[in-house]
Amino acid sequence: MSLLRLLAHTRTSTLVQVCTAGILLALVAALQLRALRDAPGEVPADVEEPVEQVRDSMPDFDAFTSIEARKEAFFAYFEVFIEEENAHILQTRARLEQFHGILQGGAVLSPLERHNLDLIAAEYRLPRNDMPVADMVDELLLRADIIPPSLALAQAATESAWGTSRFAKEGNNIFGQWCFDEGCGLIPGQRASDASHEVRAFASVEAAVKAYYRNLNSNPTYDYFRELRAHMRLLEKPLNSHQLADGLTRYSERGRAYVAEIRDMIRINDLHERDERG
Repeated sequence: MSLLRLLAHTRTSTLVQVCTAGILLALVAALQLRALRDAPGEVPADVEEPVEQVRDSMPDFDAFTSIEARKEAFFAYFEVFIEEENAHILQTRARLEQFHGILQGGAVLSPLERHNLDLIAAEYRLPRNDMPVADMVDELLLRADIIPPSLALAQAATESAWGTSRFAKEGNNIFGQWCFDEGCGLIPGQRASDASHEVRAFASVEAAVKAYYRNLNSNPTYDYFRELRAHMRLLEKPLNSHQLADGLTRYSERGRAYVAEIRDMIRINDLHERDERG
């Protein structure tokens, strides 16, 4: 007996009829969604695509004729990646704070806890050198911390020309990160004849965001950035991206002028409001 005949049959129980109707509705919805996805042109706004499809490739920010629309699209797109990385880091930080409490109480870490600590140390490029466990935890708490969305978004917009630079489009490099192994990225068109650096290419935007966080959170160049952040934590104050920008003078050859530009980007675009959402 077909589903339709089963549904219409007078001797079929109410429960069976309800279940059969649900199956039919699900089949119709699936066929409609497939038809929409197979059809040329844009998918209607009320049809939600899976996240992995939306994030397969970076939007074409050049296609926006309105500057304001391009800005909003840029911030909305990259904010998702930044929030995800911050959430991951907060989980790691909570684990480190748990280890800190155990050690402060006079106990020792279990073998599993010590193994987890070693994994975190490797992730944050902490040279062990027989460092006492308590010192490892303290140093990792300096490193494993978030970057305010306002600061990360300001740097992304500045370094990638709002997602329109060659390096952003061809290499998913939105933070202007360099590499020094031949073939590791894209060769800048204006590179000096005696220079050997390349602009790093990433397999995905997510990889570029993770590399940016790893850079600021582990590179000795940004020790001062991490000290500023730790001082705010010590005072139990919100992380202030305007002040944290002081730790980025070596991010660019432009030094203080770069810091000023990042601060202007945050102010002009009201990016502090995005910090308050978290």
